[in-house]
Amino acid sequence: MKASEIRDWDDVEIRARLEELREERFRLRFRKGTMQLENPKMVKHIRRDVARLNTILRERQLSETLETSGTETSHGSETETSESAEQAE
Repeated sequence: MKASEIRDWDDVEIRARLEELREERFRLRFRKGTMQLENPKMVKHIRRDVARLNTILRERQLSETLETSGTETSHGSETETSESAEQAE
């Protein structure tokens, strides 16, 4: 699963896939404990896919907060910087 493919999905699809992967990881952990796991690297792949999905969800969340806050915060920091420079002179 590639990040570029995941970015094409909507949030509902990502959350559904996350839930599936978490259940699969849970099952694989038991198989690993009983030595019935055929492919031990599968646990690693699932863990990374979960991290990839969570990262994309977080990126979307951060972009939404930036869009809602607008550019007000960036202008405020520039004003503070210019005021401190004036005081230093």
